[in-house]
Amino acid sequence: MDLLSPSTAAIRGAAKRNPVSMPAAKKRAEITVGIISDTHGLLRPEALDALKNSDMIVHAGDIGDPEILKKMEKIAPVTAIRGNIDRDPWARKLATTDVLEADGSLIYVLHDLKELDLNPEAAGFAAVIYGHSHIAKQEMKNGVLYFNPGSAGPRRFRLPVSVGRLSVRDGELKAELVELDV
Repeated sequence: MDLLSPSTAAIRGAAKRNPVSMPAAKKRAEITVGIISDTHGLLRPEALDALKNSDMIVHAGDIGDPEILKKMEKIAPVTAIRGNIDRDPWARKLATTDVLEADGSLIYVLHDLKELDLNPEAAGFAAVIYGHSHIAKQEMKNGVLYFNPGSAGPRRFRLPVSVGRLSVRDGELKAELVELDV
C-alpha cells in the first residue's frame, strides 16, 4: 500500500503552496493557534478573549454566521471549514476540509471526525482538528494529536462551553482545552 495516496499528496502539496503561517518578520519562538468550533451563530465575548493572543485561529465548522469569522479575523488570520449547519450561500465558499502549517507542522482540519478519509500519520500530519460532537477531547494516536475544542456556542446538554489552544514550537505540539466561564 502506498503511504501517500494521490489525494493525500495533493493535500500536502496544497499546504506547501498555500501555508497559513506567520510571516517571517512576525515569527516567534512559539506559535499559538486558537481553536474554536460549533459556535452555531453565537460568538461569546469570553471565547474572543480566550483567542486574543493567537497567531492564527482555526474554526472547525458549524459557524452559523459569517460575522463570527469577521470578528475573529480582527485577532489573527482564520482558517475555517464548513460544518453540517453551514448551508447558507456565504458558507458555500468554505471548504469541508483544510490544511494549515504552523512552524513546519501540518494540521488537518475537518468538522466531523467520522468523515476523515486519509491516514494522518502516513500523510505526515502532526494534528487533526475537528468539531461536531460538542465534546472537548484531546488524544494522541500513532503520533498524531486528535483535538476537538468542544463547543463555544450555545450550551448543549450539560457539556462545558470551551475553546482550545495549540502551542507549536520546533515541531512539538502542546494542546490545551480552555473551559469558558459562562
